[in-house]
Amino acid sequence: MNLKNAVALVTGGGSGLGEATVREFASAGAKVAILDLPASPGAKVAESLGADALFVEADVASADQVTDAIAKTVAKFASIHIAVNCAGIGRAMRTVNKDGPHSLDLFSKVIAVNLIGTFNVTRLAAAQMAKNQPGADGERGVIINTASVAAFDGQIGQVAYSASKGGVVSMTLPIARDLASLGIRICTIAPGTFETPMLAGLPEPNRKALAAQIPFPQRLGKPSEYAALARHIVENEMLNGETIRLDGALRMPPR
Repeated sequence: MNLKNAVALVTGGGSGLGEATVREFASAGAKVAILDLPASPGAKVAESLGADALFVEADVASADQVTDAIAKTVAKFASIHIAVNCAGIGRAMRTVNKDGPHSLDLFSKVIAVNLIGTFNVTRLAAAQMAKNQPGADGERGVIINTASVAAFDGQIGQVAYSASKGGVVSMTLPIARDLASLGIRICTIAPGTFETPMLAGLPEPNRKALAAQIPFPQRLGKPSEYAALARHIVENEMLNGETIRLDGALRMPPR
């Protein structure tokens, strides 16, 4: 799919991987809708990009809020061709610790945002994409979801996060098969350790220790590198039903 004049909806588009993707797509001529929480910098990002950008407030886990956000996007740009799910949270807790068992509320919250929220946006965006006129190869839309290397080698304390991201990986192929007849593709990116707001609060020694675990390049990933892969997925029609690790050959140790 050609990004020029395409309409992309990016969740978590106010910062980190989502913001980088928004800016990459906009630079290629796409119109972008930034779906994020009211307290996010999403409105400022949209303002910086001008008339071809829109900020829509929504919690990805809310069916009503995402439905409304999609309606506002279509009202402004007439359609949606691309959806990129970057919204997510990270929480750490062992299955059993000195205070007792893992909080069920915390586990449920991580699953609700990272897995249910991703599927919620996927299903609603796909329903809207199905209304598009097909391109030359019958393509109507592209969906890109975000997992994590924690889906494959989760560390101590990452049970909720790993479960949520493992679910994102596992649903990629069945969704691709579900949507194939509609001409909608879906891929998942599984980043390693990236320079995102989630890691921004760590002390520099901790950031260096994380970077030292990566075989090559021995540094944290850049959001622009995630965005570049997202753009390639959009532009390469043979990428479908696949999860792509973006991690510099990182395999996470237990801790």
